[in-house]
Amino acid sequence: MAQADILVELVRTATSGDQLAFRKAAESLIQEEKAKGHRILAERLAKSLQPLTNQVVRRSLPAPGLNGNGSGPHKDLIFETTPERSLSSLVLSDEITLQIKELIEEQHRFELLHAYNLRPRHRLLLAGPPGNGKTSLAEALAYELMYPLITIRYETLVGSYLGETSGRLKQVFDYVRTQRCVLFFDEFETLGKERGDTHETGEIKRVVSSLLLQLDQLPDYAVVVAASNHPELLDRAVWRRFQIRLELPLPTREQLQHFIDEVSHRCQVQFGITSESLATHLLGHNFSEVEEFCLGVVRRAILDKKTKYAKSITQHKLEQWRTRLTPGQTDK
Repeated sequence: MAQADILVELVRTATSGDQLAFRKAAESLIQEEKAKGHRILAERLAKSLQPLTNQVVRRSLPAPGLNGNGSGPHKDLIFETTPERSLSSLVLSDEITLQIKELIEEQHRFELLHAYNLRPRHRLLLAGPPGNGKTSLAEALAYELMYPLITIRYETLVGSYLGETSGRLKQVFDYVRTQRCVLFFDEFETLGKERGDTHETGEIKRVVSSLLLQLDQLPDYAVVVAASNHPELLDRAVWRRFQIRLELPLPTREQLQHFIDEVSHRCQVQFGITSESLATHLLGHNFSEVEEFCLGVVRRAILDKKTKYAKSITQHKLEQWRTRLTPGQTDK
């Protein structure tokens, strides 16, 4: 049955209240999307048919021939996961959100762009200090696109023999070309370092050249997201390959306030101190650190049964926060 017919059948059965026929039509749509290679969309449609109590938890999805129980020559080169974090769950600036939504729209409406001999953008570089949401943004992008998220594993990708890393990198890109997906490189400077650096070996320079070639040959339905804590180390030719380049700086006071409110609401714990005041105390720290602080309060509040009013716990955790060990102290 053509997709248009299936959609008409879905609407007809939904409005008539025929649950059995509706489920049959929905299952036909799921099978058609699977046949097209839209696995993430098919999984989300299948999940929507299940009762909420039977929701599938996040799991690692093995990539045939590359990891898990694959039979390829190299295993464990990647992690492939089903994204669950939405774009709306992140605290981002309006400008960053706008650019991400533009990329999503281009990917969703690629056929219109192709009709005008244009390609949707599909290479995104994220830069900024650690803990500010680069990995979370890559996952949210995959979630909104309904693509699987494929994350590079450097501990197995980088080899010690001549040409080994380039060969493994080619295997990853060969697999990525077989489907719509988001390929995520964390700590991208590991592979994309400046070739003009005299301290680097010839092997690293060959890896960069191989990486550039693979990026150039990647189809536009495969989205690449690279994240770097040290973008100044990246090769200039690598920079040029990325159509969108975004910096994720430390959060502002307003962003921290919103983030703290979100954690409080999600965990159903009242901190007893206003989010504005907490944001002032925690200003200058990244989202990851602030989340860990909030979760520390949440854990104690649950154990002490003070989830409705945890002011004393929050104040105590703030005192602990002020006296915690920091990286600079280890050098003294």
